[in-house]
Amino acid sequence: MSKSCYDILAERGFVKQCTDEKAVKDNFENEKITAYIGFDPTASSLHVGSLVPIMGLMHLQKAGHTAIAVVGGGTGLIGDPSGKTESRQLLTREKLRDNFNGVKAQLGRFLDFENGKAIAIDNSEWLESLNYVDFLREIGRYFSVNRMLSFEAYKQRLEKGLSFLEFNYQLCQAYDFLVLNQKYGCTLQMGGDDQWGNIVAGVDLVRRVEHKEVFGLTFPLLTTASGAKMGKTASGAVWLDKEMLSPYDYYQYWVNVDDRDVERFLKLFTFLSIEEIEKLSSLEGADIRDAKKVLAFEATKVCHGEKEAEKAKEGALAAFEGKGSIESMPKFEIEKTTVESEIKAVELFVLAGLCKSNGEAAKLFKSGAGWVGDRQVNDHKDIINIHDFNAEEVIIRLGKKRKMRIVLI
Repeated sequence: MSKSCYDILAERGFVKQCTDEKAVKDNFENEKITAYIGFDPTASSLHVGSLVPIMGLMHLQKAGHTAIAVVGGGTGLIGDPSGKTESRQLLTREKLRDNFNGVKAQLGRFLDFENGKAIAIDNSEWLESLNYVDFLREIGRYFSVNRMLSFEAYKQRLEKGLSFLEFNYQLCQAYDFLVLNQKYGCTLQMGGDDQWGNIVAGVDLVRRVEHKEVFGLTFPLLTTASGAKMGKTASGAVWLDKEMLSPYDYYQYWVNVDDRDVERFLKLFTFLSIEEIEKLSSLEGADIRDAKKVLAFEATKVCHGEKEAEKAKEGALAAFEGKGSIESMPKFEIEKTTVESEIKAVELFVLAGLCKSNGEAAKLFKSGAGWVGDRQVNDHKDIINIHDFNAEEVIIRLGKKRKMRIVLI
C-alpha cells in the first residue's frame, strides 16, 4: 500500500501540530485536497528559512493534491507579529508588489503552476477592498479577544508592546482561509509552528461561517544542532535567489552543516527515499562528509536545478579536493592595471566578498586565516601584486571553507 502525503510528511519530520490528525490523515488517503501556505513578501527573495513550507507544498503536489501559495501583499501591509519582539518595518504597496512578483517567480522553480496544479495568489486581492465596518460586523464578531491574547505570538509581544495594527493580523489571516475555502475549496492550512494561533483562528472562522470542517497543520520551527536559527550565517541570510547568493555558495552552506543535522536535513530538504537517507545517516567519522555532499547536491538541485548543482559540485571539488574543473569555482574579476600598481590584501578580500570590511579582514589575517595562493597573509599592510598570480589568476582563501578565484582582465 502506497503512503499517503500525510504519512510522507510525518515520517520526514514535517508535522509538529495538527488540529485533527486522524481526519487530516483520512482526507489525504481518500481524496484530493487543496491546501495553502502563506509567504511573507518582506523581500524580493525567500531564504532557506522558507524551505520547509516550500518542500511541504512540493510533497503535496507530487502526491496529486493542489497547492496554493498565498504571497501576503495584503497582510504584508500590516506585518505579522508572530515570532517578533518588535513591530516589523512597514513596506509600501509598490515595494510589496515588487516583492510579490519576485517571490511568485521564485516559487515557480519549486511548484508547477500549469493548468491549475498549483496557484500563487496575492491576498491583497480581497483584503484591500474590504469595508472596515462591514468586516468588523461580519468577521470580527467571531473573535474572542481573551482567546487571541492566550496565543503565544501575542503573549510575547504584550511585554514590549503590541500595536492595534498588528492585533488585526490574525483576523486577516483567518479571513484568507475563509476566502480560499469559498473560492477554491481549500480545506487545509499549513505553516510554521509560530502560526498555530493564526491557523486555529482560520479553522474556527471557516467552521462558524461556512459550517464546514477544515484543518490546520504546522511544521517545526527549525534551528540547527548548535541552536542557531535556520538560514542565518555569519555572512548573512541564505537566499534562494542565485543573484543574491550563488548556487556555489548555496551548495557550500549545505556541505558545511553540523554532522548532527545531516539526517534531519536529508529528510526535510531532499526527495531521497527514507532507505537511502538511513544508509547515508549511518556513515560515521570522516565518511559523514560524503553524506553532506549528497545533501548539498540534492538541496542545490531542488533550488537551482541539476545543471547548477553539478557546477557547484565541480567547483567544490576543484577548490577543496584538487579535482574537477577550476572553471567551476566562483570567480572575481579585477583589472590587471589595479594589481600591477599593487592592492592591499585586505581590500582584495573585501572586493571579492570574502570579508565585509578591511577591519574584519585584518583581524582574520592576524589569526592566520588569510591565504593568497600558497602564501599566508598575516598583516593588514600586506600587498598583493602581479607576482602573486599564475597565468593571470590566483585563489585566495579565508580559513578552510571560503575560497575565491581571482582572475585578471
